[in-house]
Amino acid sequence: MLGKGWTEVLALVAAYVIATLATPAGISGAVLLLPFQVRVLDTPSPAVTSTNLLFNVVATPGALYRYWRQGQTGGRLAVVLIAGTVPGIIAGSVIRVELLPGPRVFDLVVAAVLLPLGTWLALTRPAREDRPGRRVRPIRVPVLLLLGAAVGCVGGIYGLGGGSILAPILIGTGRRPSEVAPAALASTFLTSVAGVITFTVLSVHEPGSVAPDWPTGIALGVGGLAGAYTGARLQSRLPDVLIRRLIGILVIAIGALFLGSGLG
Repeated sequence: MLGKGWTEVLALVAAYVIATLATPAGISGAVLLLPFQVRVLDTPSPAVTSTNLLFNVVATPGALYRYWRQGQTGGRLAVVLIAGTVPGIIAGSVIRVELLPGPRVFDLVVAAVLLPLGTWLALTRPAREDRPGRRVRPIRVPVLLLLGAAVGCVGGIYGLGGGSILAPILIGTGRRPSEVAPAALASTFLTSVAGVITFTVLSVHEPGSVAPDWPTGIALGVGGLAGAYTGARLQSRLPDVLIRRLIGILVIAIGALFLGSGLG
């Protein structure tokens, strides 16, 4: 157990390092920060999920502002994603508190998110704006709403805004990363806000640790905000394929650890 104040210091430093490494790989630092909270900071369950969502609330406005200054708002795609993910994360938050409060089952949930994500990172290349022969295979709005709701539900259980899951799916259909990134990030931000509010309301009537650990979540967010900026600056100087492979292998290893813990 860390002393008073040291938990926040460690959270800030770890979030900075993780976001610096995760940003060039094209994923949110929240993916790896949840396992860090569970294993190192010993954040209680299910408050670890709401604290991870609080990280998104603090860490994403800087990138959203940058996109807005560049004239990238996500447009109609952002509206559709938000309309699907916000109800989904509310449902997922309730499921997390009412049906999956214990750590053992949650370990299996963590593994179910990390193993496919790590495999995707390890086996694919970053999407390029100028990829030849790009053909858009649009997903119909009703299907996109249902997909957003499903991803939001997973986000409410795990502690993600959903952008890390939605972005590769949308880019895989042929949409340009410059269109997908701001829309997915806007969805992540507003969905995380809804998740934090839902967990806070649930904490009034539920026993145990349900509401976010506010000092830890804010420290994580500040570290993530600075780390994402650093990672974005370093991206052009790093071998992106190698970074994705290394992060993918790391995510798979962490997922396997949680899978073993959940099964054991």
